[in-house]
Amino acid sequence: MLERITRSITSASIFLAAYFLLNIALRIALPHTLDLDEAEQSFYSQYLLAGYGPQPPFYNWIQYAIVSVTGISMWVLSVPKNIILFGCYLFYGLAAREVLKSRSLAAVAMLSLITLPQVGLMAQRELTHTVALLFATSLFLFGFFRTLRQPTIGSYLLIGVATGIGLISKYNFAILPFAALIAVLPEREWRSRLIDWRLLPAALLAILIVLPHALWLPDNLASASAPTLERMTAEHLAPAGLPRIGQGLLSLIIAVLGFVALPIVLIAAAFRRDFFRALSSSSPMIRVIERMMVISLLAFVGVVLFAGASDIHERWLDPCLLVLLIYLFLKLETAGLDLSAGLARFRPVVPVFMVVILSILLFRIVGIQYIGTYTRTNVPFSGYVAELTATRKPVLIVAGTKFVAGNMRLEFPDVPVVIPFFPGPGVPEYAGAKGPVLVIWRGETADDPTISPGFADDLVRSGIHLQELKTLTLPYLFGDGKRSFSIGYSWVEGGAK
Repeated sequence: MLERITRSITSASIFLAAYFLLNIALRIALPHTLDLDEAEQSFYSQYLLAGYGPQPPFYNWIQYAIVSVTGISMWVLSVPKNIILFGCYLFYGLAAREVLKSRSLAAVAMLSLITLPQVGLMAQRELTHTVALLFATSLFLFGFFRTLRQPTIGSYLLIGVATGIGLISKYNFAILPFAALIAVLPEREWRSRLIDWRLLPAALLAILIVLPHALWLPDNLASASAPTLERMTAEHLAPAGLPRIGQGLLSLIIAVLGFVALPIVLIAAAFRRDFFRALSSSSPMIRVIERMMVISLLAFVGVVLFAGASDIHERWLDPCLLVLLIYLFLKLETAGLDLSAGLARFRPVVPVFMVVILSILLFRIVGIQYIGTYTRTNVPFSGYVAELTATRKPVLIVAGTKFVAGNMRLEFPDVPVVIPFFPGPGVPEYAGAKGPVLVIWRGETADDPTISPGFADDLVRSGIHLQELKTLTLPYLFGDGKRSFSIGYSWVEGGAK
């Protein structure tokens, strides 16, 4: 059965499609409380903007377009994400097929993406913008390898589309096309690809895709970069100077090991001595991929040395190291060894990972009382809504955070949900609200719903004056009943005072 699945990209794609349908079904069956990234998408889907803050807007644009047609729902948040993830696997398989002679090996490389923790588990669990980055990276690899092997105007345009999408998915994607460009230079047979006239329309296409956000970025550089720089520098963890550089380099090493260790161990265990024999094999394509990965990682070293980064996250390495699995299987194939026994041992890894990932996604929510660490998805937003709206319905909701705003938007799909001063000054909807307005927030901790001074000040500056602050506390979903989550709220009448 598994051998038939891995005979071709088509068979493997059908198998993957069934897996992603299971992921959609599981997410729909679990509580409809949104995690942080999901809540952001729910809230942002009310607006079509050139930029939304620290993340580029591609995923937001996709979500906005779909919500504009269908309205907001759990289906609308889950289905597009899984389609984009499926696209990541599909184009990765097509990229593998460009460099691997064996169709079966290309299908296995495609399926083996699930063994990368950042792709198999983390992308499915809570990430959104990274999902778009993974898709763009796979699309770029497909266009890039096809252009090296058999250049056409279509392959060049594919590179342009992938580059444009990647740059407005995550800013760190910029490392990939730069690394690919430099990696090709030493190879005489492919150097001409860099001075081909078809590169010009590809670059133009990438610029057109990026242009709306690029025009927005200069006037909003602080809001777009400050949160990421704050996470990267981790000022509270390391002093300036050499200690920070040391911590940054150590963080990068740990991130690289965390990214690559599991799939390397699994492939080494499956192919055994053949894996270690294949490490010395080389070819022009292998050398290009090696340079791409090395140059990409050197770029991060530069970020540590010159930008003061001291906390590198594994997911930031996605565009640098996603090609790893193609590289490893290309090494094995180039070595000219009989890989049938290794493939037979490796194939069962994929369905086992699928079952494990689905089990983790389920148990982290429904088995939370045994784990002890409650997730955002266990917050009982549907219970809050039932309690708060038993006697009246809001015509406008003013929320303190995107987490709260996105969840309230899902619960009230026909009611505007706003955050003060996003996207414009104050809360202009409040002045024209005809009826009760619900102001709702969460505190710094689960059991402390105290309104933050910043949110309180924003409300006053927006013309909203709270008369009575109330608290609503409910137990976590699937909890033991002893731990609960509290929110603060206040009802006011619409219209500026």
